[in-house]
Amino acid sequence: MSNKKLNIVIVGTAYPFRGGLATFNQRLAQQFMDEGHHVQIITFTTQYPSFLFPGKTQLTDDPAPRGLQISRAIHSCNPLTWLKVGHQLRKQRPDLLICCYWMAFFAPCFSTIERIVKRNGHTRCIALVHNMMPHEPSILDKLFAPAFVRQTDGFVALSKSVLEDISKVEGNATNKKPKAFNPHPIYDHYGERMTKAEACQALGIDPQLDYMLFFGLVRAYKGLDLLIDAFAQVKDELPKLRLLIAGEFYEDEQKYREQISQAGLDERVIIRNEFIADSELRKYFGAADLTVQPYKSATQSGVTQVAFHFEKPMLVTNVGGLSEIVHHGKMGYAVPPKADDIAESLRDYFNNQRQTAFTDYLRQEKDKYVWDKMTQAFLKIL
Repeated sequence: MSNKKLNIVIVGTAYPFRGGLATFNQRLAQQFMDEGHHVQIITFTTQYPSFLFPGKTQLTDDPAPRGLQISRAIHSCNPLTWLKVGHQLRKQRPDLLICCYWMAFFAPCFSTIERIVKRNGHTRCIALVHNMMPHEPSILDKLFAPAFVRQTDGFVALSKSVLEDISKVEGNATNKKPKAFNPHPIYDHYGERMTKAEACQALGIDPQLDYMLFFGLVRAYKGLDLLIDAFAQVKDELPKLRLLIAGEFYEDEQKYREQISQAGLDERVIIRNEFIADSELRKYFGAADLTVQPYKSATQSGVTQVAFHFEKPMLVTNVGGLSEIVHHGKMGYAVPPKADDIAESLRDYFNNQRQTAFTDYLRQEKDKYVWDKMTQAFLKIL
């Protein structure tokens, strides 16, 4: 099957919607196309109703990705559009339908499309599962996720913990679906690395200082409060250290600013409360000496793979699949989600000048996270 050129349809978020999931789907489509397959992405006309979306906008200002066939046809809250897309794909008879699943809100839409398409007796439906059980659970997970799992023919997960969650939702079913684990590939399309001097100049910050980068949407489960507490513990020992927060706040920014002030860190924290466009990422990662993900819960994270691309050592917490990627003491740190442990890692990294050794090891690891291994995971299940 792996030598056959396939007709593949990816259903999920994509341009003009912004964010890491859209980026992932587009990069996956490009990889399949590079391997000779025909690929179409079907995305949303409306992804989230505005009252469910905490950010400023769901859409990107970046230009459309070149060479990809992306059509907007699905309204997440309008079942008539699910039926229409399902019947169109049933007639189209793709070899493989990939539904990109990340939360139960979309389960009825995806399972409806799958159910209709599979009536053609030809198409196989494999889910790409970013999260099976979300960081912030709701009643929808119990109501909708099992139906999606039952309807789907197989699963590819980006972390072993997600694979386990799929099995839990599947329960005691007699016919277990095929599953594969493949770690999140490296995002490799964000441009060349910038030197620290170039990046700091572009951001208007001092290149003589040390920067730890907290990157991405700010939500409670991502543990920014833990990082601020850890920073407070080492602020006197590491006078050159600064915290650069780059990402849109999906909760109250003021509570973090108050925590920063109470810790005496006002002059040592830089906040860029905005969604960082793909074209701007190289500046922030170029300026960073260390990327920090102090998550309280996780499955996997695209931020680690961006850090891989820009060859930046990482400090993560050992929740979900983060420690599967970041080898403790070799390319960064994987520690418990506690301020004391984060603080101790910051001391070790900056006092003992670990950056060169960690970066060298990280470069050796990059080959494990290539995109053709991800496509092969789907083809093996198929």
